[in-house]
Amino acid sequence: MAGIKRVGIVAKLRLHAVAAHLAETAAWLEARGIEPVFETETAALGGVGSGRRAAGRDELPRLVDLLLVFGGDGTFLAVADRVAESGRDIPILGVNFGHLGFLTEVAWPEMFASLEAAIAGQAAIDNRLVIKASVQRGGRETARRYALNDVVITRAALSRIVHLSVTVGGQFVASFHADGLIISSPTGSTAYNLSAGGPIVHPTVDALVLTPIAPHMLSNRPVVIPASTEVVVVPVALDAGEEVFLSIDGQSGQSLEPGDEVHVARHDQPVRLVESASHNYFEVLRKKLKWAER
Repeated sequence: MAGIKRVGIVAKLRLHAVAAHLAETAAWLEARGIEPVFETETAALGGVGSGRRAAGRDELPRLVDLLLVFGGDGTFLAVADRVAESGRDIPILGVNFGHLGFLTEVAWPEMFASLEAAIAGQAAIDNRLVIKASVQRGGRETARRYALNDVVITRAALSRIVHLSVTVGGQFVASFHADGLIISSPTGSTAYNLSAGGPIVHPTVDALVLTPIAPHMLSNRPVVIPASTEVVVVPVALDAGEEVFLSIDGQSGQSLEPGDEVHVARHDQPVRLVESASHNYFEVLRKKLKWAER
């Protein structure tokens, strides 16, 4: 990662606990000849915008060589989506000011050490699979988004069980009668997928997980499939007033209409996470989920 000249800085909206650290981070970077570029609302939060460059979240990944994210996993997911959208191959360092912190795994006391290692090209980088989801209506693509965690197709609050026809690699899998379906990446396997009874998948495994939500048939169990295959989900037998909703990483979504096709596949470019030097994936599982503890 040598050659880092500009570092983007994004904080969770209204995260006042981080405000005091923003100027310190900017000064640390500037002392090393690196330009900090603040996300617009982050600059306002920390009062650090005067004389420093700022940009919107959509534009920021195109301007910098590395991104610092202060907040929780939700903020990280929103930034990862922008990085995937931009097509830039830049690393992201997540600093945890949230609760769970699976993605923002670096704590503030170790942030500068992790940042220094990243700038020097000595930090370990974890390449995480990104999901590309598109909606096709009448043979035309009407929307495309990217997810680091999951794509979820579910019924609206007052709708009945939905019927979802699923094919994988052009082969019919099943017609799921359930509250919905989660298509998860390995990174997202510890998110909604886990709550719905899906398996934990190590982030380096090149796979996707299909997990029905509260299926009508108990035999409809989660299935792990190769990430190289495309998944197509079609809502069928929608009655009048029945709604089906598509959600991308819990960050954005839209209603689906009868005949819509949701195409889900692995994105060509992974998202690159700067790893914490102080703990590994299984330590995070034990610490955050109390996994395998008595």
